[in-house]
Formats: sequence, structure tokens, C-alpha cells
Amino acid sequence: MFKRVAVIGVGFMGGSFALACREVLGCTLYGVDINPEAIRKAKELRVIDEGSTDTTALRDFDPELVVIATPVRTFESIGKNLREVIGQSCIVSDLGSVKGTLVYSMEELLGSRFVGGHPIAGTEKAGVEHARKDLFKGKRFIITPTPSTDAHAKRLVKDLWEAIGSMVEEMDPYLHDFVFGVVSHLPHAVAFALIHTVEELSGEVNLFKYPGAGFKDFTRIAGSDPVMWRDIFLQNSQEVLKSMDVFMNTLSQLRKLIFEGDEKALTEYLALASSLRKSLDG
Repeated sequence: MFKRVAVIGVGFMGGSFALACREVLGCTLYGVDINPEAIRKAKELRVIDEGSTDTTALRDFDPELVVIATPVRTFESIGKNLREVIGQSCIVSDLGSVKGTLVYSMEELLGSRFVGGHPIAGTEKAGVEHARKDLFKGKRFIITPTPSTDAHAKRLVKDLWEAIGSMVEEMDPYLHDFVFGVVSHLPHAVAFALIHTVEELSGEVNLFKYPGAGFKDFTRIAGSDPVMWRDIFLQNSQEVLKSMDVFMNTLSQLRKLIFEGDEKALTEYLALASSLRKSLDG
């Protein structure tokens, strides 16, 4: 499938992808990261074979596949650098959480062999030392092709992720941003905001000393990489803001029911939410 694979961004996600590729393909792996310490760790852990802090090094490596695993607002500058150093047959994909206009911008820079992708997997962990070769097994991988996406490139990317153990699904890039703006980006925004709420209320007593299991479970994702999430929120701001508006409206409804002491309506509100949440486990 691929004998030479390059990963740009050798952190938790990029490192996990590299380990999965090594297991499935037995390929040679090259890492690029602006942090030389990340390259050193990745080589020491045998996540990659060689690495550099400069994308120009890929000219000599001549990759057949390049996967971008950096914060999404770095993609376009990386794309501009890549088109100068990779061959015309090289396929480029990514692990980014935002697609939409970004896919079309990358396609304009790199041509039809750019295949947008998003693994629905991850944790709040950061750093290549936490990389896991089984991270993507049994998880969804979303491919976001455009009408111009090269069919052969899309097939190879799909085959690779299926070999890794992911369930591959195609989705329009803009639909992707609506869907994950609601079910992924909004929950992260709420978790970050809840931490700030507790901080603001920690006046006479440090409330962080008394977290229950629910608080810890709910806010786990607020421990995620702040730079990555800053870029996701800004790159997908339109969909994130729309979903936040709806969330604030539903929270206001809950506040109103509590304020008015409407037992019947409050019970119905909570019961519907409880039922919908339980359906996720069915």
C-alpha cells in the first residue's frame, strides 16, 4: 500500500497513527515536527525511523503518503511548503477535526490527491510518549472528499484506515463541520467554560478540592491541548458559535424551570435528556 510514510506533527495523534502504520504496513516512517525534542522522543520510542524539524527534508525521503497531524490553522502553511518538496504522485491526508473550506484550500494547494480525513478517536493526552498503536481500532474515520478528489487516492486512504481497524465513512466537508461542531467541539467548549465557572466561584473555598466523579468525568476533556482546541474553535467558529447559541438557549430553559419551581416540566425536561443519553448505549 505505502512503503514510505511521513507524519507532520509527531505528537499523540500523529505518533499513534505512525505506530498503527508500522504495525499494519511495516513501512519506513519519517516524522516532521517544529519541536526537536518531539523528534528525539519519537525516534527513541521507535515511533518513527528518522525525523526533522524542516519539511524540506521530505524531498530526499520521497514519501508516498504524508499525513498532517498538527493544529488545523497550520495546515495551509504546511501545504504551501509540501507542494515544493513532494512528488506529484504523493498522497496527502490529515487528522484534523475541522474540514469545510480547509479541505478546498488544501486541495487548491496540493491538487486532487489531497484526501481530507478525521479519526473520531483521541484522549486528553498530549505528546508522543502517550501514543498508542491501537488508538484507532474500532473507531470511526471520516473521509471528506470533494468532487475533485482523486478516486485512487481516496481508495488507498480508505484501505489504509480499514487495515488499521477503523470504520470508514464518507461525509461532505461542510456537513462534517456542522456535525462535529455540535457533538465534539461544543462539549469541549462547555467543559473549558465549566472549569472557568468553578474557578470564578472559588472565592472563600477552593472548589477544586472537592470534585465528584461526575465533575471529573464531565471535565476530563478540558485537559486537552489548548493550542489544538484554540485552532479548532477559530477554524470552525461559525458552527461552534451556532451550537453554543442553541446550548445557551436550552440552559436558559433549564434555569427558568428551576427558578419557577415547575416540577412537572422540569421532570419532563430531565427525563427526555436522560432517555436520549441512554439511547447512545443501546
